[in-house]
This record gives sequence, structure tokens and C-alpha cells, in this order.
Amino acid sequence: MPLDFAQLTPSIPFILEGLKVTLKIVAIAAVLGFLFGILLALLKISRIKPLIILADLYTSIFRGTPLVLQLMIIFYGSPQLFGTQIEASVAAILAFSLNSAAYISEIIRAGINAVDKGQKEAALALGVSYPRMMMDIILPQAIKNILPALVNEFITLTKESAIVTVIGAADVMRRSYMVGSDLYSFFEPLLFAGLIYYVLVIILTFIGKLIERRLKGND
Repeated sequence: MPLDFAQLTPSIPFILEGLKVTLKIVAIAAVLGFLFGILLALLKISRIKPLIILADLYTSIFRGTPLVLQLMIIFYGSPQLFGTQIEASVAAILAFSLNSAAYISEIIRAGINAVDKGQKEAALALGVSYPRMMMDIILPQAIKNILPALVNEFITLTKESAIVTVIGAADVMRRSYMVGSDLYSFFEPLLFAGLIYYVLVIILTFIGKLIERRLKGND
């Protein structure tokens, strides 16, 4: 059967409306995942053994199980656990944040360990407190070094956000599937959804390279 993208034209605004859901989930999950990832990374490099074990266990669980499983447990398990059904977008934000934090924590931990230990020793010798040393000296350098890896994680998060369709969130993928059902033709709307995700990835890649160039220019 020949492709007919003309029949898709009236449904394009409907599909693009799903961008609001996609971008909302990705943006909030990225921020929360990044902040929680920093906390996990700090726990992993601490000298308190129980905290190290706890952080490593958390990372092992969320990296060792499928994201779609985590999403479905949070969404479909919420009535049993909390006595109420949480919204699909909230479940997605929670699942993506918790999952992303596990990966980001490893990235940040590697970045912190890559910073010259002499700077840490010099800061402590000057009487700089540990929290201030981490926030003002170590973390900025670590994040600068791991920026490409962080951007890659955010790109992965953007693409994986498409799985929210399994819990009925009206994102780009879900709306494309709905249009395909109405038209009895799935290839065109799904291809259009793929184009949307591709453009989002290109934009994220460009922003990441722009920030990276600016940081290098400040050296």
C-alpha cells in the first residue's frame, strides 16, 4: 500500500499537543533525577559504610530492572500501596526521576573522583568546610568534565519517555498510536512521532555542545 501522509495532516496538531506532556515529564524528571543523583553520588563517596551500601543497593536495583517495569509498578501498584490511583504523568515523573538518578549518580561519582585530589586537600588545609568545598570547588569541575555524559543521559531520558504510552499518558507516542488507530494506518503517524523525537534529540545535542564550548571558553 502506498504511503499517504496527506491523510495525517489534519491530525498533526493533535499529535503535537502531546509535546506538552512529553516535555513536562522529561524536564521535571531530568531536574529531579539530577539533584537526587548528586545526593546519591555524595553518599557513595562518603566514609559512612551504611550510606555507601544503601546508595549502591539503590543504584543496583534501578539499573538492574527494566524502566518500563518500574513505571508500571509505580502506576498500577499505587492503588494497592497508597489507596489511590496517581496520575499517569506523576507516575512517569517518579519512575524516570528515580531511574535517571541511579545512572546520573554513577556519572557524577566518576566525575568527582576524576578531580585532582590535591584541590580537595588544599581546600581542607585552608579550613574550607566539606559541604562548601564540594559545592564551590569539586562539583563544578566534576560537572564540567562529565557534561557530555550528562547530556547523553538526558537524551536517553527523552527517548525513553515514549514508554509512558503503556500507562495511557497522552504524550506524542500515545497520540500517534491513537491517530494510527483512527486512520487504520500506523506507519505515517509513528514515523511522524519518530521525527519529533529526533528533532528533540538534535536540539538537546546542540544545547549540550553550546554549553560545552562556553565552559571551555571560560578556562
